[in-house]
Amino acid sequence: MHILITGAAGMIGRKLTDALVARGTLQGQPITGLTLVDIVAPVLPDGVPGAAIAADLSDPAAANALIEARPDVIFHLAAIVSGEAEADLHKGYAVNLHGTISLCDAITREEDYCPRLVFTSSIAVFGAPLPEVIPDDQPTLPLTSYGTQKAMGELMISDLSRRGFMDGISLRLPTICIRPGKPNAAASGFYSSILREPLAGQEAVLPVPDTTRHWFASPRAAVGFLLHAAELDLAQLGQDRALSLPGVNATVADEIAALERIAGPAATALIRREPDETIAGIVAGWPEAFDPARARALGFKAEPDMDTIIRAHIEDELGGHITIKERGAD
Repeated sequence: MHILITGAAGMIGRKLTDALVARGTLQGQPITGLTLVDIVAPVLPDGVPGAAIAADLSDPAAANALIEARPDVIFHLAAIVSGEAEADLHKGYAVNLHGTISLCDAITREEDYCPRLVFTSSIAVFGAPLPEVIPDDQPTLPLTSYGTQKAMGELMISDLSRRGFMDGISLRLPTICIRPGKPNAAASGFYSSILREPLAGQEAVLPVPDTTRHWFASPRAAVGFLLHAAELDLAQLGQDRALSLPGVNATVADEIAALERIAGPAATALIRREPDETIAGIVAGWPEAFDPARARALGFKAEPDMDTIIRAHIEDELGGHITIKERGAD
């Protein structure tokens, strides 16, 4: 079993790599090689056969070289995030759309080849006006370039799966929270920072109202989604290969309340409200809640609440300890 991960140097890519190495198998077969690729060379774990490559997938030659090895499963995570894609139109289309086109084109040029392709899409493929709870048959109408680029990728993967060039699935990931590490350029980054920074005893900026509602899943859940999608019988999806995934429906106020339950008022006191009209405008067009009946029926699972998401971050990233004392601690 040879696995290719694009965007492998990113947070989800690194966690997915670690999970695959820990498992040692996929689809019931031993993993015999990992090819990790990103714009900067990822780190290949010690003792794992494979390669770590720095490459730009928007260059068709790079995509062709990766597919020549005929990986059995491809996790296509490579992308630039929403805020950056909106700020730099050409870069967004080069990476998020043309990179996907190059990869898919390379796959179609291989004879007698039909890999499993798992594509990370986004709930940003939906845009206002929207119902309060979005059903599985909601039409996509993105209001950002990032969402548009992801929606285009979804359509291409469904079409090429229909034609037998790949066995593909597009996963509309909820906003991933809490993202470890430094803040990125995503417009949604504050959803993580208002929890991550206070848990580390640092100040965080909140650019939107406390009433802002959204759809969340943890990095732990995201890796679970990807692994489940790689092993699922995709014939169950029919012609529509894009899935909206389970998540936690919560407001910013719900996030803050969960933070206070876990880390106390000293943590929430570190959140500074500083309105940003640009970010608020982008977020206002995003979906708030889903009824992902198809994904749930297929066995996809997320956390039950925001408290569980915060505790997963503490366990996975902070060694089970936080800088701010938990309520009731000495």
